[in-house]
Amino acid sequence: MKQKGRIFIISAPSGCGKTTLCDKLLTSGVGLARSFSVTTRPRRGEEANGRDYYFAASAEFKKGIKEGKFLEWTSTFGWYYGTPRSFADGILEKGRDLLLSIDVKGAMNVKKMYPDSVLIFIMPPSMRELRARLEKRNADDKKEIEKRLRTARKEISFAGRYDYTVVNDNMKRAVDRLKAIVVAEKNKER
Repeated sequence: MKQKGRIFIISAPSGCGKTTLCDKLLTSGVGLARSFSVTTRPRRGEEANGRDYYFAASAEFKKGIKEGKFLEWTSTFGWYYGTPRSFADGILEKGRDLLLSIDVKGAMNVKKMYPDSVLIFIMPPSMRELRARLEKRNADDKKEIEKRLRTARKEISFAGRYDYTVVNDNMKRAVDRLKAIVVAEKNKER
C-alpha cells in the first residue's frame, strides 16, 4: 500500500525571507510539491494568478470558509489567506510531500489534523535586522512596519512549538539547512 504524503510547514514573521526560501527549497530537488494559497490581498509586483497565489474576492473567500473548503485559513493585515483542502488532500493521497508556507495559527491547526507534519520556523538574525529588511522592501509605511514588528514578536513566541528553527542570516546556509531537514525527515521511519 502506498504511504500518504507528508506536510512540511514553514512559518516566519513578515520580512524573514520565507517566500524566497520556499521557492529555493522547492527547486532544490528534495521532492516537495508546492501548495498554492488563496488570498484576497492585491497582487504585488510581478505576482501572477495561479503561479504565486490564487487571488480571490473577499466574498468568494468567506463563502469558501463557510463551506469548509480550506485546510487552514487566516486573516492577516486585513487580508485573507488559505490553503484549499481539496488541493492538499489530492497531493497527499498521491503519496507526495507538500510544502505549506503559512502563519503560526494555521501551522498549529494543520499539526492537529496531520500530527506527522513537520513544522519549521524561520527566525530573523535579530529584530534590528528584521526592521532593516522591512524598511528596505519599501512596501509599508512606518506605522505598518511597527505593526509587522509587533506581530513578529508574537509569532516568534511560537517558535518553541516547532520541530525545527532555522535562522535566515545567510540565504544559502538557510536553504542548505532546510534541505537537510527535509531529507532527514523523509528518511525517518513513520
